Amino acid sequence: MQNKGEKRPLILIGNDDGVWAKGIKVLAELASEFGDVVVVAPMQHQSGKSSAVTLLTPLFVNKLQADEGMEVYGVEGTPADCAKIAIDHLLADRRPQLLLSGINHGLNCNINALYSGTLGFAFEGLFAGIPSVAFSYGDYGRDADFTPCVPVVRDVVDRVLEHGLPEKVVLNINMPRVAAGEKFKGVKVASGARGRFHHVFDKRTTPFGRDYYWLAGEFVPENPDDDSTDLYWLNRGWVSATPCRADMTDFEAMTAICDLLK
Repeated sequence: MQNKGEKRPLILIGNDDGVWAKGIKVLAELASEFGDVVVVAPMQHQSGKSSAVTLLTPLFVNKLQADEGMEVYGVEGTPADCAKIAIDHLLADRRPQLLLSGINHGLNCNINALYSGTLGFAFEGLFAGIPSVAFSYGDYGRDADFTPCVPVVRDVVDRVLEHGLPEKVVLNINMPRVAAGEKFKGVKVASGARGRFHHVFDKRTTPFGRDYYWLAGEFVPENPDDDSTDLYWLNRGWVSATPCRADMTDFEAMTAICDLLK
C-alpha cells in the first residue's frame, strides 16, 4: 500500500457479470485501499463474450458514480468494449497503473478462459501494456460470499502493484468455493487443464410452436489426475494462478507445419 503523501495509482476495473454484480463491488472496495478506482463494466450480464467487440451498433456510456477516488461507468456493450473505451477515451489522459477484472461469479479455469469475458477485459489491458489480473470465484450465486477471496485479492494486488507482471501475460487467478468459515489451502501456479466440453442442448418449444435451445454441459478433462493443472488443485481447495498469453501461436509445431507445407 502507498505511504502517506504518495500519489495513489489509478486502477481500472471491469467484469463480464455486469456493473451491478456483487463481485465487482467487492473488488472495487478492495482496490480502493491501494489507489483511485475507475470501474467501467457492462450494464448487462455479458458472460461468454470473450474478446468480442461491438461493431454494428453504437456504444452508450452511463456515468453512475463520480466520487473522489471512485468513478463508476456502465457501458451498453461487451467487456472488451468497456476496456477499450476506458483506456482509449474515458482515461485517455490518465493511464492506469493496474487493470483488474472480476471478481467473477464462477470459475474461469481450463479452456473456460477462451470463452471468458472476464479474461476478455483483462487482455485489453495487456494489449495496452497495463499489468492485468483476472479474478474468479467458484460460486455462481448472485449473493455469493466473497469473504474467502479477500486476503488473496489483497495480496495479489499489493504484489503486482509493487513488482509488476512478466510482459505479454495476463495473470488468471481462480479461487474454489469453500464452506463458510473455511480458508483456501494456499496458492498453486498451474497450467490450464486440457479437455473438452460435452455439450448438452436442452430443446424446448415456445407456445407458438417454435423450437429453441438452452446450452448446457460439463467440462471433461483429459487427465483429471494431472497435478500440473489448475483444475486438479481447485478441486482440492487450492487457489490456482495461471499466466495466460494472447499470442496463440504454437511455436513447438512451427517446424512440423513448415514440413507439411513444403
